[in-house]
Amino acid sequence: MAGVSLIVLLLAALHLSDATLRFASYYGDHMVLQKSPQRAVLWGYGPEGEKVTVYLSGPIQQKVSSVPVKEGIWQVTLDPVEAGGPYNVYAISQSSACNLTDVLFGDIWLCGGQSNMYFNTSAIFNASEELALSSKYPHVRPFMAALNMSKTELIDLIQVEMPWFVPTPSVVADFSAVCWLFGRYMYDKLQYPIGLVESCWGGTPVEAWSSPRALKQCGLNQSEDNSMMKSTVLWNAMIHPFLNMTIYGAIWYQGEANAEYHQDKYNCSFPAMINDWRMGFHQGSGGQTALDFPFGFVQLSTYKNGSTDDGFPEIRWHQTADMGFVPNSRMKNTFMAVALDLPDKTSPYGTIHPRDKQDVAHRLTLGARAVAYGEKNVSFQGPFPKEIMLKENSIIITYDKAVSVASSKNIFEICCSEKKVSCETQSIWLPAAIMDWNHTSIRLFVGSCPSSEVAALRYAWRDWPCEFKACPVYDIDGNLPTPPFITNKYSANQNVWKRI
Repeated sequence: MAGVSLIVLLLAALHLSDATLRFASYYGDHMVLQKSPQRAVLWGYGPEGEKVTVYLSGPIQQKVSSVPVKEGIWQVTLDPVEAGGPYNVYAISQSSACNLTDVLFGDIWLCGGQSNMYFNTSAIFNASEELALSSKYPHVRPFMAALNMSKTELIDLIQVEMPWFVPTPSVVADFSAVCWLFGRYMYDKLQYPIGLVESCWGGTPVEAWSSPRALKQCGLNQSEDNSMMKSTVLWNAMIHPFLNMTIYGAIWYQGEANAEYHQDKYNCSFPAMINDWRMGFHQGSGGQTALDFPFGFVQLSTYKNGSTDDGFPEIRWHQTADMGFVPNSRMKNTFMAVALDLPDKTSPYGTIHPRDKQDVAHRLTLGARAVAYGEKNVSFQGPFPKEIMLKENSIIITYDKAVSVASSKNIFEICCSEKKVSCETQSIWLPAAIMDWNHTSIRLFVGSCPSSEVAALRYAWRDWPCEFKACPVYDIDGNLPTPPFITNKYSANQNVWKRI
């Protein structure tokens, strides 16, 4: 259809008075739709039996073949559209029409989790400076779902908290800081539109965000009540409605609520939730959202200084499916921002809510660049042990990359076992001081434990292992901390242990 004829037709159609035809709740003016090579999905409601035709008007023009309204719902898939805009989108039936204006095409990231993802930009360090920058990023467009629960899976949101908007300081102030900063940093690198969809709720466990399918995989049963501290109610109301939408990836900040609630299941429930979301979005979008879409997350920061038994070390470990790093064989196409070196003992929002979200978002951005976008030579992981050697009264840890090291007496710990059996986290652990180091390895003093009886080694295994950016082991540039780890010499597949 010629451009002039298309515009005339659309303008005429919009004079129709019947407003029955409409888009689903999370489509709106100023939104971002997923760019090529994926195809954006649009859907909404209309008069039963009528046919809906969708038109795209802007830098390119597009007409989508008419689709019927079935059970009050219509859905179309656009042809691929390159990044850019603005566009107007028109949906027209025989009796009514509706439209979206100032639509951009770019990458859409879903931001989920609990209170540290919900944490507002107005509350972070240097908030006034960050908010003043927001209007300089008109192509980073946020959207926020309202807090709602449901006993059953919903096809649409019950309520929208913030419709899509062009950033201004007053509105960004009430939006997720991690989500906003991640989007802003990604725009700086990609230079095309970024859509940010916030759907999170403070104090919630992973079970609330998981489908019954995912829970069943981990031996967890769906709760029969609708308490948000149980299962599926937020999946039903705040994730399931988005499944038809084409997205590029997701970032996640959660785990605190599981430190005491099904803690021992988190090494299953978290990976299961990720894989189940991937399947759900892939199917809901008709295959447009990738079946293995990139998923980034923040490893837990800190809460109680001096604590070793509040569940935070275990959850950090379980966040990696008990491997210590990602991506790995159980958590493919994932990336992680380590945050245990970013405590905030004077946070007015409680120590569980550190205000430095800039470093968190920056570390997420590094992971996204490397994993989600395949950028070469981007360092996004801290050093991790590749070999542990026992030699006389010492342990030599060799890392998979160059390290920068500061002295520490108690962040490394060993467990002795005369019977040569694996140690558990509840076992007696003794500090192992750093003796010396070079650019690839660290030597620890094992003290009163004979090297032949050293059965396990762990690092940073406490809630608050070090002060702000002052852990002893980072990458060679001093930017990315080594994640916490625990390794047992007598466990299966512990081939990192050597004796010389």
